[in-house]
This record gives sequence, structure tokens and C-alpha cells, in this order.
Amino acid sequence: MPARTSQQKTARLALLGLAMALPASLALAGPGQAAQPAHTRTATVPAVAAAGAPLDDPYEKDIAMRLVSSAENSTLDWRGQFRYIEPYPDGRGYTGGIIGFTSGTGDMLELVERYTKKKPDNPLAKYLPALRKVNGSDSHAGLGKPFEEAWRKAADEDRAFRDAQEAERDRVYFDPSVQQAKADGLRTLGQFVYYDAIVMHGPGESKDSFGGIRKAALAKAKPPAQGGDEKAYLNAFLDARKKVMKKEKAHSDTSRVDTAQRVFLNEGNFDLRPPLKWKVYGESYRIDK
Repeated sequence: MPARTSQQKTARLALLGLAMALPASLALAGPGQAAQPAHTRTATVPAVAAAGAPLDDPYEKDIAMRLVSSAENSTLDWRGQFRYIEPYPDGRGYTGGIIGFTSGTGDMLELVERYTKKKPDNPLAKYLPALRKVNGSDSHAGLGKPFEEAWRKAADEDRAFRDAQEAERDRVYFDPSVQQAKADGLRTLGQFVYYDAIVMHGPGESKDSFGGIRKAALAKAKPPAQGGDEKAYLNAFLDARKKVMKKEKAHSDTSRVDTAQRVFLNEGNFDLRPPLKWKVYGESYRIDK
């Protein structure tokens, strides 16, 4: 899972899309699960949006969730990660959920608070004091195996917990990034480029956050809304993002830019239309119509 500093992220989006699930035969291993033999991961989009549909169209959004999941969880089955939870060794404490909420950076706490507000009597509510204490550290104090079991129980049995993850994803990451991309005149691919960046680097205006990356790109090229060339601007944004990624060991593999987003950009696929073929961390993936 991608690691972020507390300055880089204030919350993290849960990865829940709006279209049909992958068949069980296509579900792939996520973190903590047994890996399947290496081959091209393939999925078929259940329906196709109109040409030029924005990323918040339900079917384009489903594609976006699968693309991010290929990098975050090494699977196109992003919905299979609700129950994922482990003490990931990246200095952020526990990582959980289908986009990787972390106990050390505050967003796992915000998620459980949101969940508890909607449903006070839930398996995770009693861990709120511990989550508040470990926030800002890599400590697991007061959590441990019982917390992991409670997380999985909530994910498996309670729609309210899955809904809370979806709502946090949209509130903090998906909606703001797509809104900004539209304001910059970017089409569907550019909207996804923004979304993937904010998922990894978090919102904010620091140099290493989404806002800082965008600011660095704007210093090199103009977006379409300012009369610039869309491809040139997106290349500038991806270049700026790579510089930030290489600063941190957990992000030093930039294949989600080099062999995924840059591939679509070089193909001129600004509408992010299937079929899509890409690689992340050496694994091949494909989404067909």
C-alpha cells in the first residue's frame, strides 16, 4: 500500500465503485492473501459510458477504481479489499480497507468515527480511544488481533461500514480531484491522473501533496482551461509527480505512472476508453469493453 506522511494526507478514500463485481474467477490476491500465478489480469467493463463521459460517470468510475486497485492491491477486484487489514511495515501503523486507511495518519480514525456516528453499536467503536492515541505514530497499542478481527467482521457483515468507506473516498479524494480536473479543462484521463495522485499523495498545498504537484505542473505548462495543450500539461503533471514519488522509498517505483497513465496518454486516449492495457510493478492488466 502507498505510504504517506501525515502532512500529505488527512484522510483516505475507500475504494468502492458503482458497477458490477468481477466474476470470482477474476478476483486476484490482495495484500495478505495468497498470490495467484503471474499473468495478465483481465476484466470486462459491465457497461460502457457514452464517449467522452467524465470520470464520475458510474462506468468510468468503475474503471478508475480498478486502475487504482491494480496499483494499491495488485488486483482489479477492488471491492474485495473492504476487509483488508494488517500492520503494514511502512511506519504508518495499521493499513486497512480497499484504499488503505492508516492508523498513523488520521484517516482510519476519521473513518471509524464516521461509521460510529451512523451506527454507534458497531464492532469498531470500542477501538476509537486507541485509534486516537496512536494517531500520528506507528504504534499498534490497544489494537492488535482483536482489532483486526473486528475490522473484518464489520466489513463482511455490515453495509454501513462499507458505505462509510465509500463516502470518505468521495468526500476527500474523488470528488475534489475530479472537480479540479474539470475546472482545468481536463478530459477523463486527466481526471483520473488527478485522482490517482491525490489517492497517493493526499490533499493539501505542501510540495509533496496533490496541490503541490499541480502547482509544479502549472509552472511548466498551461492546462486546457488556460489555453494550453492537454497532453503537454499532463506530461508536466506526471513529471512533477514522479519527482515527489522518488523522494520516498515506498513510492520509488513509478510504474503506475510510466507503464500505466503515460501509456494511455501517449496513445491519445483522453477519454480513457477500453480496451486498456497497462502494467504496474511488473504485473500486466487489461480492461476490455
